[in-house]
Amino acid sequence: MARTFHVTIARVGENLFDGEALSVTLPGADGVFEVLAGHEPFVSPLTAGEAHVVDESGERYHYELPHGGIAEISRGEATVLL
Repeated sequence: MARTFHVTIARVGENLFDGEALSVTLPGADGVFEVLAGHEPFVSPLTAGEAHVVDESGERYHYELPHGGIAEISRGEATVLL
C-alpha cells in the first residue's frame, strides 16, 4: 500500500480538498514542486498557477490558483491557503 499524507486546500469560507493524498504538486515562488509522504517540513509562497492532487485511490484533482497563496508542509500534512 502506498504511503499517504493529509492535504488541505482552502480559501476563505471554502475547503477545496481535505483528505488523504499520494502527492500534491504546487506552483512555488521558485518553481513547481511536488510533495510526497514524509517530505521535510517547509513553508513556501505560491504563485498563480495550478495545484494538482492525487488522492489515495489515484484520482486526480486540479485547482486553479489565480492569485497564488502559501503552502505549509509539516507534521505529515500539507496545508495550502489561497
